[in-house]
Amino acid sequence: MSHSNASIKSILFALSANLGIAITKTVAAVITGSGAMLAESIHSFADCGNQGLLFLGLNATKKKPNLEHPLGYGKEIFFWSFIVALTLFSMGGLFSIYEGIHKISLHEGLKNPIVAIVVLSVSMILEAASLSGCLTQVNKLKHNVTLWKWIKNSRQSELIVVLGEDIAALLGLSFALISVILSSVTGNPVFDAIGSIGIGVLLVIISFFIAVKVKSLLIGQSADNETCTEIKMLLEARPEIDKVLNLITIQLGPQIMVAVKAKMSKVDSVDQLINNINNCESEIKRENPAVQWVFFEPDLKE
Repeated sequence: MSHSNASIKSILFALSANLGIAITKTVAAVITGSGAMLAESIHSFADCGNQGLLFLGLNATKKKPNLEHPLGYGKEIFFWSFIVALTLFSMGGLFSIYEGIHKISLHEGLKNPIVAIVVLSVSMILEAASLSGCLTQVNKLKHNVTLWKWIKNSRQSELIVVLGEDIAALLGLSFALISVILSSVTGNPVFDAIGSIGIGVLLVIISFFIAVKVKSLLIGQSADNETCTEIKMLLEARPEIDKVLNLITIQLGPQIMVAVKAKMSKVDSVDQLINNINNCESEIKRENPAVQWVFFEPDLKE
């Protein structure tokens, strides 16, 4: 299964769940006057917008290279993923914290808390389904490594963003449900406000983690260790190469650029040397279709 298909399916899962949840939570927030519910509805609408930005980024990666962008537009998905992290921080996290502080100062009680509890419970089921769909796609890509190791090593920023959003949404709903129940049982609206602040802090933490992860890709991160090792082993096994002196990879969205410096096996002519280099480049691209550019430098030393 291609990485692009996994990302698109995960984004669609999240968008479908968030759109329905956002509308439902907005209606419930108006009925109940819950600050935690309002924070959750804003969070869900922000997530819908975020998924739209991720689709925009994935579509941009398909644009062909030109004179201004000779290595294509693959890194646009990293840019939009970073924007999503900032949106999650500002529209989601900071607004939720502000709403919670505002509610504390007003001391307003909840109206119709049963409505809020029902809506939050249903939303948790839908969000859990979205998270399950995302994890299903991730499991098809991560092979036998743990989820945390995959997150650290993955170069698919859009899939990491969707996973982070789904986890944040499910935890946020849990905070909101607990705060609404406590406010309803005790009659103290402060619990609802605290729930809103807790949701905001959670979103700020997750958005910061996503931003740091995507920052590495934006400034030029290599392909994952497994891919780099596979390319190096392939080259070292080729009869045309005596020794691999240096290997550099750069992840450019879904595509990869490879630069190789190698000591070539002795040949009788320049034409044969060129043919050997071309054979190595073709083999790299054949074994790893994500590799779009290969720059090869024959040399005698590093």
